Amino acid sequence: MLDLRQLRYFVAVAEVEHVGKAAEQLHISQSPLSRQIAQLEERLGLQLFERSQQRLRLTSDGRTFLHETRALLKHAERLESLGRRLGRGETGGLCIGYVSHAIHAGVLPGALRHVREERPGIHIALYNLSAQEQFEGLRQRSLDIALVCEPPATDDPELLAARVFDDPLRLALPLGHPLADKPSIEPADLHEQDWIMVEGQLQPSRRERFLASCVAAGFTPQIRLEAAEPLSALGLVSAGLGLALIQQSINGEGNPNVVLRELPWLQQSTGLWAAWHRVDLRPIVGDFREMVLAGAAS
Repeated sequence: MLDLRQLRYFVAVAEVEHVGKAAEQLHISQSPLSRQIAQLEERLGLQLFERSQQRLRLTSDGRTFLHETRALLKHAERLESLGRRLGRGETGGLCIGYVSHAIHAGVLPGALRHVREERPGIHIALYNLSAQEQFEGLRQRSLDIALVCEPPATDDPELLAARVFDDPLRLALPLGHPLADKPSIEPADLHEQDWIMVEGQLQPSRRERFLASCVAAGFTPQIRLEAAEPLSALGLVSAGLGLALIQQSINGEGNPNVVLRELPWLQQSTGLWAAWHRVDLRPIVGDFREMVLAGAAS
């Protein structure tokens, strides 16, 4: 059985590539630290470091072992935290990663409401992170579930995902714009109009799909502004600074100065996916995932 203390020592040495500096950080003597690292290598039958007089360098195997060790230590911290909460009579907890779309579309708030009704004592931590940060959190076991706009790779050895729903995009125009009350908006009407792009649409694949769809329809959008997220884009639209494609779930009711219109000839949507680790350690993780998927379906 591996010793967690030895693993923490290994990570400390690996991060600074120097036993003396690591010993100072750990507040122990250099010799005992060197012995602990040597004992770990002997136990594993593996050389973790290439040694020189000046410093240590991780071997290729050492780098792989470091990645897995960090994940194990992170999970050990979560396990300890879970045990303490259970010891206090709590029912455990959830660590959830999400993108803003999961909030705006009502998917995450709805699932949280249901889980709190069924498990009133549950502790929930929410983290607004990019998709890649969430995937890393799942791998490191610091997150239980991720809500993202793009799924992990289908051949990912650790992660699984399911589509929650597709949110159709609608054209957002400022109130009073000449096109706002036009019975049917055609591609020619959007020629030389100023556009506001939302952050997710700025990703190369999405941007290319958007531009290709516009060109195929017969116009080229003039992209003048970039917004961090859809609600910011709505604010810019309401100020008359341009047009934007906004998710249907963000219906504009909170901003009376914005009109949303469907473009039947421009069929685009923003997807929302739930991702999780292949190994579900606790029933609550699977239960919450099912709440997310069921809530979106209803």
